Amino acid sequence: MSDRDHKARFRPKSRDGGRRPAWQREREPSDGPAILYGWHTVTAALANPRRKIRKLFLTENAARRLAEEKIETRVPPELVRPSLIDQRLGPDAVHQGLLAEADPLPSPDIDTLPQEGIVLVLDQITDPHNVGAIMRSAAAFGVKAIVTTARHSPEATGVLAKSASGALELVPFVTVQNLARTLTELNDNGFMTVGLDSEGGENLAAVDLQAPLALVLGAEGKGLRQLTRETCRVVARLDMPGEIKSLNVSNAAVLALYIGATRLGLMT
Repeated sequence: MSDRDHKARFRPKSRDGGRRPAWQREREPSDGPAILYGWHTVTAALANPRRKIRKLFLTENAARRLAEEKIETRVPPELVRPSLIDQRLGPDAVHQGLLAEADPLPSPDIDTLPQEGIVLVLDQITDPHNVGAIMRSAAAFGVKAIVTTARHSPEATGVLAKSASGALELVPFVTVQNLARTLTELNDNGFMTVGLDSEGGENLAAVDLQAPLALVLGAEGKGLRQLTRETCRVVARLDMPGEIKSLNVSNAAVLALYIGATRLGLMT
């Protein structure tokens, strides 16, 4: 295949006629493949039997490392130069010589979530870096699922998948159309739904948390939407001892998960 053919094959496609990858635009329903890149992201996908890999592009160094670590590629890889992956992803993507196109993982139904542990609910958090970091923390704390809306949230691909560093394969990603209706369903199914807000009436550490627990996080700046707040059983805050009283949403998620896991006895 010629260099020109490679460039044409790797050229990003977008519905708006631009050159931005799909995960950098506002989310739209998509039947296209999930774009996975980076060592941890791709190797976790290769190790996940539920993930169907369509195509795998590797540099020679990446292919050699996979062979040395005895990691099965599952599909015949195509060897390419690093610059061609750069052209596909953009110059800022740290791909480490691996790029995979895969089928999206199925989204479980709310009523199939286990009646135990912790679920995270994200209210229109749009930054894929933040959502990816939250997913990584969720995997570390054994979160049962992450629930997010079909609109005003990033797709489980590209930057989000890279930021999650393999957690996308470990934590179910549940996409819903109406968050308030979903929270009502969680309430009806026995979940204790707790919204996190700086104006919450109680300190989360003082709330009598019970399992199954759903911690609800809002977008930075906007916080929880009014209907979301009204649907949560409890709205709590994270009290901080220092001069700065608010945290980045991904850091707030870690603290809330630690408090929740400790109070539920999941840290032993």
